[in-house]
Amino acid sequence: RGAVDLAVAYHKAGDADMVARIRRADMTALRFRERVAKAIELRLDGVDREAVRRGSSLFSLPHMAPEGARLMWGTADAIWNALGDPSDDFNWYSKRAILTAVYGSVVLFWLGDDSFDGQATRDFTHRRIENVMQFEKVKAAANANPLLKPVMGPLGSILARVRKPNPVSRTDLPGYWAPRG
Repeated sequence: RGAVDLAVAYHKAGDADMVARIRRADMTALRFRERVAKAIELRLDGVDREAVRRGSSLFSLPHMAPEGARLMWGTADAIWNALGDPSDDFNWYSKRAILTAVYGSVVLFWLGDDSFDGQATRDFTHRRIENVMQFEKVKAAANANPLLKPVMGPLGSILARVRKPNPVSRTDLPGYWAPRG
């Protein structure tokens, strides 16, 4: 597929590099939300902005959007796996879906960021993660609400059965999305 395969390979190489950098980084003193922000920062460090801009344009075309969405999901999956996410229920899906949205918005912001040392992008990333944390508080309240337990419990059980665990250890994954099951 020519340019498409080149863009996919570039994206996956960036994910693999990010995973290696996450594993080398000492994040023990960071709160978990700060680890996620650092992982996003590591993903964007060292990549060619113009290559990302052109890849984003390519994957925004209607017939290429599914491929672009898979790549973005793969980046979110690689981040969660590298950070040691143990979830295997509804949270597995929601964490990746939310991080995919956060990462996508951060990339778009980063493409236009001309601040010194990317500080505006780091600030934007932290604001988006704080927005997610507000959502998580609402979700926790919904899970604790006795009126919603009959709905929330079965939904998580159904999704847990749909997603079959990957027989490969998450630490062995190459750093990009691979089909499950």
